[in-house]
Amino acid sequence: MPETFLPPAARTVGRVVVWVLGLALLFVLFVIGWIGVRGFLAYDHLASAQKQAPEIAQNIGDLSAATAALDEVGRHTSAARDLTSDPLWRGAEDVPWVGPQLAAVADAAAAVDDVVTGTAKPIAGVADGFGVEAFVPVDGRIDASVFAALAGPAENGARVAASARDDLEAIDRAPLVAPLADAVDTLDGLLSEVASGTDALSRASRLLPSMLGADGPREHLLLVQNNAEWRSLGGIVGASTLLRTDKGAIELDGQLASGDFDRYDDSVLDLGEYASLYGAKPGRYIQNVTQVPDFSLTARLAQEFAKREGRDVTSVMSIDPVALSYLLEATGPVRLPTGDELTSDNAVQLLLNEVYLRYEDPRQQDAFFASAAGAVFTAMTSGQVDPGALISALGRAGSEHRLYLWSANEDDEKVLSGTTLAGAPPASDADTARFGVYFNDGTGSKMDYYMTSDVRLGWSGCGTGTTPRTLSLTVRLTNDAPADAASLPEYITGGGSFGVPVGTARTVGEIYLPKGFTISTATPPTDRAFGGAIVGGRQVLSYSADLKPGESATVTVDVTADTGIRDAEAWVTPTADASLPPIVRASCAPAGTGLSLD
Repeated sequence: MPETFLPPAARTVGRVVVWVLGLALLFVLFVIGWIGVRGFLAYDHLASAQKQAPEIAQNIGDLSAATAALDEVGRHTSAARDLTSDPLWRGAEDVPWVGPQLAAVADAAAAVDDVVTGTAKPIAGVADGFGVEAFVPVDGRIDASVFAALAGPAENGARVAASARDDLEAIDRAPLVAPLADAVDTLDGLLSEVASGTDALSRASRLLPSMLGADGPREHLLLVQNNAEWRSLGGIVGASTLLRTDKGAIELDGQLASGDFDRYDDSVLDLGEYASLYGAKPGRYIQNVTQVPDFSLTARLAQEFAKREGRDVTSVMSIDPVALSYLLEATGPVRLPTGDELTSDNAVQLLLNEVYLRYEDPRQQDAFFASAAGAVFTAMTSGQVDPGALISALGRAGSEHRLYLWSANEDDEKVLSGTTLAGAPPASDADTARFGVYFNDGTGSKMDYYMTSDVRLGWSGCGTGTTPRTLSLTVRLTNDAPADAASLPEYITGGGSFGVPVGTARTVGEIYLPKGFTISTATPPTDRAFGGAIVGGRQVLSYSADLKPGESATVTVDVTADTGIRDAEAWVTPTADASLPPIVRASCAPAGTGLSLD
């Protein structure tokens, strides 16, 4: 209808509507332009911050030297945060499709700014000359004062970094466009590394002064596990080294072979529920303290053994030759009194096999181990160590469950709690079911140098409906000893002293099932049925297998989940083979069905 036929009131309303729509359009365009400009500026600031990262990385050996670069990075990250947190930006986060993209950018900018301004800068501000070199002894001493100064800022920084990591992990990737989702995933991984590293620095700065004798002398017992004769945590305790620390000074205070410890008719300590599986053996012989898959009990047993030999130790550490080979990457080769050169490449073979081929007398073997321990200790405390390689070696050894630490000091134990160094048994949580897969030698020999394990874990029935979900664990053991293994030295074969034919390797294994799962099927490696017990509320299946050279045996266990857990792990006894994963993982994908193996 022509406008001349509209009543005046209607024409007025029409003009108002046009104006309102026009203003609304202008406002939308303004908001889009505002957000677009601010988004571009935020991107530019984050890109500028990223360009500064290499300079910080170059100065990682001296955190205080990175302060200027961190200040510049902080200026850019704070600007990016401000640009993506104003009311218009936040209001647009409720708009369908575009809103989640804006929210993700804002949350990512905030997380990065938190890490830079709340973690990196405060730590660098007090780290006067601090770098990874601080972890390396010089002339047998580590300056513990720098760690004491770092303790507060590092602890606060670790808390901020963990919160930033959690905030980024909480971002829902589903509605994000692919490039943004990928960027968030990448940043998530980086912040996880920062949180992990800062947490480690925080714990180290609180723990090291005490362990280094800042408050008075401390006595430590270092156990060396021998992976050629399996125990749940790795291997039997062979050589032991006594260390004394006082005000940062570290000195070798004696060495003990396993034969130097008495053997007892009864366990030196109460083993609790573990006695139903292992009897009194872990508490009767120092060699067996690592049979229980809980390093806190192992350490207390070792402490008691040492006490009965007149040594009052306040902490117990454990390492194996594989971890030692990692440390040798930091020290470089060391020369032994025998003329041998111990290197990262030959340490495992030399210490776990060749020494038994060369020396049949256990006293000569013990002397060789003692000389190797002394040479490595001298190399570690002389100051001629690559600090970056040292940190990397310790981190790798810890992640592979080859390095443990326990302290009789309750405050120290609180710091260690929740780390791999504590050596606690695997425990399931709301997200992940965890098995323990452990091996123990039953031959009384060093045949496990030739044994290999292959552990597989996988889900079936991963649908979101009512289909039962089954978790399958397969353990395959193989004896890779030479065909003429019976001709090897008696100390390697065991000589048939435990009723096992010479050249045959007997493995006694335990599988600790996760809570909340029930067995649907289980097949032992032989005609003999599974044994077992209940430990810590968990069902444990035990079995044994006798394998001649070239033979294999397989154990399979299927369990049905009655919880919402969709991820699983199997923690496996670390062996002489560094290529085998210490933790085997499997994930039940959120969508679809099928078997997922790792």
